[in-house]
Amino acid sequence: MNTATRISTAERLGRSFGRGWRAYARGERRVSNWLASKGMPVAGATALLWGIKLAALGLLLYVAFWIALVLLALAAAGWAAAANTSDEDEWPFTDLTELRKTPGYDPNLYNDTSHELYNDD
Repeated sequence: MNTATRISTAERLGRSFGRGWRAYARGERRVSNWLASKGMPVAGATALLWGIKLAALGLLLYVAFWIALVLLALAAAGWAAAANTSDEDEWPFTDLTELRKTPGYDPNLYNDTSHELYNDD
């Protein structure tokens, strides 16, 4: 019997998300320090990084808006197409008497045993 405790999938995902977030924060701090070493004020570097973050967020919201709009249009088109279908257009002959009136009717093809021309082979 193995007594070693195992971490759950949720904990593993949380740890990997945390590692990714720490790596992002280190990279952002490194860029901020690099900009400051090139002569940019620290407040300016911070403002520039925030501007980039806001621009990326705006771009994501823009793309999400258009994807949602396309999906909404597809759903509306599907709903309209489903509303325009009627059951009458599927098969023109609704009963056997209408079928018998058509030219070239063969009772053997439709297994119409009550017709006088039907022959059982």
